[in-house]
Amino acid sequence: MTAVDRFAEISGAQCLDLLQSGLVGRAGFCSASGPRIVPVNYALFEDSIVWRTTPYSELGRFGPGNALAFEVDHIDYEHQQGWSVVALGRCEVVDEPAVLRRIRSTWDPGPWVGGQRHLYLRLRWHSLTGRVVGRDCTPGTMTPVRRTL
Repeated sequence: MTAVDRFAEISGAQCLDLLQSGLVGRAGFCSASGPRIVPVNYALFEDSIVWRTTPYSELGRFGPGNALAFEVDHIDYEHQQGWSVVALGRCEVVDEPAVLRRIRSTWDPGPWVGGQRHLYLRLRWHSLTGRVVGRDCTPGTMTPVRRTL
């Protein structure tokens, strides 16, 4: 493996584009037994990231009301390049019926795992930062997980 030729911070607009391109990210939070990072299916809704979980999961118990980090990324091992976007903010429960209807009508972040996931959580970020690394690592050359309609 050789050293990469480029490492750069990316703009807020590029971070938002890349965040919109994703489908699965990781939520980082503190639980009673220490730091945790869990993968979640997510959707962008207005100025926030939304995902579903159960009220009795660690994320459902320790997320609401607390500071969280959320990361989405893409790594191209063959070309040794990639990008990462991190959002920081406070997690909150989405329980207003009108807001839930709007989320469900735009892009409901349906879970891939079995069971009921009725607790909607959202992260309104106060910080959105990103980085790219590699030889040709402009965000436009990176294949996103999913393109938005």
